[in-house]
Amino acid sequence: MLEVADSADEPESPDSSATTRAPVRRSPLLGRPSRPALIRTGTIVVLLVFVLLGLPQLLSLYYVDAMTQVVVYAMVALGLGVLVGRVGLMSLGQVAVLAIGAWSAARLLFATGQPFPVVILEAGLVTMILGTVLLLPALRLRGLYLALITLMLAGAVTVVLATLNFPNGGSGFSGYNGNQTHIPPIRRPSIATSDPAYFRYAVGVAIVMFALVAIHIRTRPGRAWAAIRQSEPAALAVGINTTVYKLWAVALASFVTGVAGGVYAGAAHYVYPYDFPAYTSITILAVVLMGGAYSLWGAVVAGLLMQLLPAWLQNLGLSNDWLTILFGIGVVLTLTTAPRGMADQFPKDMARLGKLIVGLVRRPVPAPVPKTTGGETP
Repeated sequence: MLEVADSADEPESPDSSATTRAPVRRSPLLGRPSRPALIRTGTIVVLLVFVLLGLPQLLSLYYVDAMTQVVVYAMVALGLGVLVGRVGLMSLGQVAVLAIGAWSAARLLFATGQPFPVVILEAGLVTMILGTVLLLPALRLRGLYLALITLMLAGAVTVVLATLNFPNGGSGFSGYNGNQTHIPPIRRPSIATSDPAYFRYAVGVAIVMFALVAIHIRTRPGRAWAAIRQSEPAALAVGINTTVYKLWAVALASFVTGVAGGVYAGAAHYVYPYDFPAYTSITILAVVLMGGAYSLWGAVVAGLLMQLLPAWLQNLGLSNDWLTILFGIGVVLTLTTAPRGMADQFPKDMARLGKLIVGLVRRPVPAPVPKTTGGETP
C-alpha cells in the first residue's frame, strides 16, 4: 500500500491548519508500479512479440509444428497445474479430457460451419461438463486413490473413443465413415491455414487461457484453493465450501484442456484414437512436476519438455527410449533438488550465479608483498 502526502490533490477546509495535514492513502492500482513488476511485464511482452513474430521465421516447418504441440500441451499442463499445484488434487486423466475436447471440436467442425473460435469454446464447455460430472463422485478421494480413479477413467474414455473412432466427415452422432477412401482434413480458421499462422493462432488462444487461470488464482477462488491445499478441515472450519471450489477447479481445468483439444484437432488435421494413450497422463504429470505445478511458467516448461524435447531427439535420430530415461532422471532430480519445479528453481540459481560473478569481479586484488633483501626487514 502506497502512502503519500499530496497537498494539491485534496482541498483545504476553512478550519484546518496549514501546517498539519493527514496523508492521502491512494489505491495501489492508481500508484506507480514497482520496478520489478515493470521489468517482469516488459520481459513477458518482449518474449510474446518474439514468439509471435520472430520465432516462426527462424524455425523450419518441422519445428513450427512441434512448437504448436508445445502450445497445446502447455495448456494441458496449465489445467493440470490448477488441480495439482493449487488444490492438491492428483489427477491422471488429463489426456482423456484432451481427447474429448479434440473429438468434440472435430465433430463440430465437420458438422457445422461455425467459426473456429466458437467451436473450440464449445469443445471447452463440453469437456467442462463431462469432466465435472465424471469426477464428481471421486472428489471425496485424495492422493493416490484419486490418481488411480482418474487413471481408470482415462482408460475407459480411451476405450470408448476407440470404439466410436474420431469423426472424419461421416454422418450420425459419431461422424465416422469407415468406407471413405478420401478423408477430408479437419479445417482450420480462415486466417490461420498455414502452419506458421496456425502457430500464432494457437499462441493467442493460449494467452487467453493463461490469463483466465491467472485471474482465478489472484481472486477468491485462488485463495480458497490455497486454503484447501494447505488443510481441507481448516478450510471447512473457516466456512469455505470445499466441494464447490474443488468442482470449480475441475471445471476450469477441464475447460482449458478441452480448448487445448480443439486447438490440437486443428493442428493435426487428422485425429486418431491411438494419439491419446492412457499412459500419456503419467508423462504429463511428470513434466508438470518437473516444470513446476505451482507456477504458470511451469506449464510452459512442461510443454517444452513434453513436445519439443521428443521432437529434438527424433530429429537427432535417437530412440524414444532415451526420453523415458531422461524423464525418470528429471523427476528424481526435481523432487530432490527443486521440489517447486524448474520454473521456480532456475531463476534462483541464476540469481545466485549472478551474485557470485559480481562478488568475484568486485573482490579487491591484494597488494603485492614487497621482497626483502639480506637481513633487512621491510
